[in-house]
Amino acid sequence: MPYQVIELKPVDRITADAIGEPGSRVFYLQGRKGNRLVTLICEKEHVAGLAAAIDQVLLSLADGDAGAVVAPDPVIEGGMDLEYPLDPVFRVGEVNLGYDQVSETLVIIAYELLPEDEDAPPSVVRFWASPAQMRAFSMHGQEVVAAGRPICAMCGEPIDPEGHFCPRRNGHRQ
Repeated sequence: MPYQVIELKPVDRITADAIGEPGSRVFYLQGRKGNRLVTLICEKEHVAGLAAAIDQVLLSLADGDAGAVVAPDPVIEGGMDLEYPLDPVFRVGEVNLGYDQVSETLVIIAYELLPEDEDAPPSVVRFWASPAQMRAFSMHGQEVVAAGRPICAMCGEPIDPEGHFCPRRNGHRQ
């Protein structure tokens, strides 16, 4: 795919979600501005990391007062499902979060995952959103991540529906 920079500033809507059964879900990051819908494939860790980072930035903006953190946008809070058709622009390799004090908006910057032998610059998508939109994104993202496989209390590994080999219970892992 040729190098491209996509900037949705500001988004009308932003979300992350997963499709599939726990253990084999595909995660998506999606934003819309007007009639332009941009969908990216990402990892569970990207969604979890973004949700945590957004909460940290919003807490920082509230001077550490958890009670003063901006409330999620009620217009989008109930409507965080992915929009179809799902036509991903690229698979995300790296994702960052930023804040612009002038516009008082947060930005998710997603970079394309390129093969190791490729020398070209990665494509980039920037989703700019209000603190209220990002708060709704964070809350929903945390729910999506938590809806996966349960975690073994002994070893911290996910437990599959078929069962789980726990290295702490059975001695060692190969």
